[in-house]
Amino acid sequence: MKKALILIDFENEWRNKKSEEYLGDLKSLLSKTNQLIDFCRSNGYKIIFTRHVEGNENWSEKSKGTKIIEELHKQNTDTVLTKHRISPFYKTTLERELKEVKEIVVCGILTNLCVRSTVQDAYDRGFDITVVKDCCQTYDKKTHDFTINDLKATRPDIRFLNINEFVI
Repeated sequence: MKKALILIDFENEWRNKKSEEYLGDLKSLLSKTNQLIDFCRSNGYKIIFTRHVEGNENWSEKSKGTKIIEELHKQNTDTVLTKHRISPFYKTTLERELKEVKEIVVCGILTNLCVRSTVQDAYDRGFDITVVKDCCQTYDKKTHDFTINDLKATRPDIRFLNINEFVI
């Protein structure tokens, strides 16, 4: 059974101090996410990054803001999907990329929007799902925790782990 790691919208715009989308210091998030990438890669997971692109200047196709954060351990062999809606399943090739995959691991930005939408859509498609909670982030802890708790309550088959629980 093939497995995949889906990294949702780890883009530069979240680090831009002049942006309305600025999330603050992401060093801890990126460090944990690199640990997750390295673990998954060494265990044969397919690695898929998504990029969120919209029509406005900061989120346009050619903007620096929509480029994958360089500190992440992305390789040229990894899949990068560009999406124009919240869910990476909407009008992308994600389902084709996951054709032989049964189990997915999800992390990313924003927990309450694109990560949640990915998890919900994957759940509806019958995937076995693990969300690595501390490799996800949104604007504040309250919203992050609410989203995780709501997903737990409504989709009990999904596993929610921190990085140190996942890589054991």
